[in-house]
Amino acid sequence: MIAGATTSAVGGAPAVAVRGLAKRFGALTAVHGVDLEVRRGELFGLVGPDGAGKTTLLRLLATAMLPSGGLGTVVGHDLIADAEAIKRRIGYVPQRFSLYGTLTVGENLEFFADIFRVFGPERQARFRQVLSFSRLEPFQDRLARDLSGGMRQKLALAAALVHTPELLLLDEPTTGVDPISRRELWKLLLELWRGGVTVVVTTPYMDEAERCERIAFMQSGRLLDVAAPAEFKARYRYTVVEIGCEDPRGARGVLLGRPGIAGVDLFGDKIHVKTERPEASGDLGAQLAARGFSVTSLRVVPPSVEDIFLSLVEGAHG
Repeated sequence: MIAGATTSAVGGAPAVAVRGLAKRFGALTAVHGVDLEVRRGELFGLVGPDGAGKTTLLRLLATAMLPSGGLGTVVGHDLIADAEAIKRRIGYVPQRFSLYGTLTVGENLEFFADIFRVFGPERQARFRQVLSFSRLEPFQDRLARDLSGGMRQKLALAAALVHTPELLLLDEPTTGVDPISRRELWKLLLELWRGGVTVVVTTPYMDEAERCERIAFMQSGRLLDVAAPAEFKARYRYTVVEIGCEDPRGARGVLLGRPGIAGVDLFGDKIHVKTERPEASGDLGAQLAARGFSVTSLRVVPPSVEDIFLSLVEGAHG
């Protein structure tokens, strides 16, 4: 836990509460009338592919841009009338590295401490805390441009924490970083959340969505549904059969549209077959074998977050 995290914020009024939030860029509507509530002390995920509207929605919540419509509050302040008050109480880490490459790690932290008016004895204490927390203590004198991708993200996170925000907004913090750095970043986020900081993170990765308390699926600027991952899985009405074979694309074409099959999706070198008739799952291998496909594995598996997202997208387009 980072010393000074806002544990008293858990409960009470929501950290985020917006209604009908929209953003238009000329003829393009990037966010369509979003209704969203994030509880204080929650680890919340905005999940969806590139172009879903996640970044635009997060920038609206961070008051980095004005909405075209709708209303709401962030950390108890009006999204439009009290934007400056919101900025003082949140930390925002954009998707692209936004710190100064020609400054050292320590100088970047000094700069952000100046912006957020962190002075006096608290200043050095905060530097020690965020450097220790982010594991950047040995690199204080290194230029930001010379850091690895994962270390840059840790520096961006450290800079966002200098002023002890009660809400942290992160836009795809692990995109483009190596697997080890990705694990380390999530370890830091979980530590922050357990320390009482409300965390809202956008991600295109379904395995990261599993780590969140609740997730909101986004597609084409719209919020499709919001629930806990376990709740999504509990109400999923299909049985998922995972099939491994040498030609998954060809196997998908064979099974798609057959009676009792609601959908077939590619998952790497396997396919996930959605069926409302679990008793018929054993027939799937026989159907493929009859068409000359060599089936290497066949088993019923729990639905993944990606299975659920794909079903929601299909339902929205149906």
